[in-house]
Amino acid sequence: GVSRAAVVCLSDLFTYLKKNMDQELDTTVKVLLHKAGESNTFIREDVDKALRAMVSNVTPARAIVSLINGGQSHLHIAVRRCTAQHLTDVVEFMEPERILSGTKDMADRILPAAAKFAQDSSQETRYYGRKMLFLMMCHPNFDKMLEKYIPSKDLPYIKESVKSLRQKGLGEIPLDTPSAKGRRSHTGTVGNARSSSVSRDAFDSAEREVTEIRDITRKSIPRNSLESAEYIKVITSLLNAKDFRDRINGIKQLLSDTENNQELVVGNIVKIFDAFKSRLHDSNSKVNLVALETMHKMIPLLRDNLSPIINMLIPAIVDNNLNSKNPGIYAAATNVVQALSQHVDNYLLLQPFCTKAQFLNGKAKQDMTEKLA
Repeated sequence: GVSRAAVVCLSDLFTYLKKNMDQELDTTVKVLLHKAGESNTFIREDVDKALRAMVSNVTPARAIVSLINGGQSHLHIAVRRCTAQHLTDVVEFMEPERILSGTKDMADRILPAAAKFAQDSSQETRYYGRKMLFLMMCHPNFDKMLEKYIPSKDLPYIKESVKSLRQKGLGEIPLDTPSAKGRRSHTGTVGNARSSSVSRDAFDSAEREVTEIRDITRKSIPRNSLESAEYIKVITSLLNAKDFRDRINGIKQLLSDTENNQELVVGNIVKIFDAFKSRLHDSNSKVNLVALETMHKMIPLLRDNLSPIINMLIPAIVDNNLNSKNPGIYAAATNVVQALSQHVDNYLLLQPFCTKAQFLNGKAKQDMTEKLA
């Protein structure tokens, strides 16, 4: 909430102070771009509004420098896409005459950036890179400027892209498609999404609780907060159960839900992992080991959807486990840290890894320092 209010405040500062904000752009634009990688939709929308206000009101040349420095080489795909989008807005606002006939620094910065974005892994980012080229290619100096400022390794591809743009035009913006699990059907009624036992009193046993979760998750994704709350109540009661066997059942159920109904888990990820994190250093070694092995399987499924909980997750994984005398637990924790490094945006891991490398002791300190490097 505080973060979102600050983003809105920056939007107002750009709107009303206009070019007086030029000297603050390097800091503010970088921070706003990095917030574009947030999982919170409202914050992402407000970041877009703030950056649009920035583009419309500050000195364009300063906006270009700040956008390129702040997000062109960011590891997060959403940050690069946001950077390319707003850089395209500046190029459109300035028109090619001012860019290609103006100061050297303008063409020197925009053309290599456009070339890099045109080769990005994201379809949307590539579209914005091509759009920048499309907006500038009508200028008589364009081809000469390409030869001068595009790196030689990128030049053949960019020339081919420009040739295609001239023949076929820009086309519509392609959308980065979600995973197959993200495209799960939303059909079915509210009544179908809940089992008949949801409205009954508290469950008598863990067996009935597990059955209830399966009934909820097997059918359509919850349509409202009531059903979502019912799922949270059931899964967290299992994860926090007194009997270690019930806790293991809860962990296994969470893995099943992540595999079969990922949107349900992602939509409630903070509440779920608030309960699950304690199982990663459970006093019962069996539960501890099952939780770590399950976490290892869930990371490739959830990937950057883990970003809202990464700061609570990493201490739970490494604090006790990397110094554990139990070889199975130590190996499992090491595998989890490795999986995080492979499947989660490393930018998200940098700060928590730094903290652990600094403050842990013994083997854990060595392991986290090596992983950080």
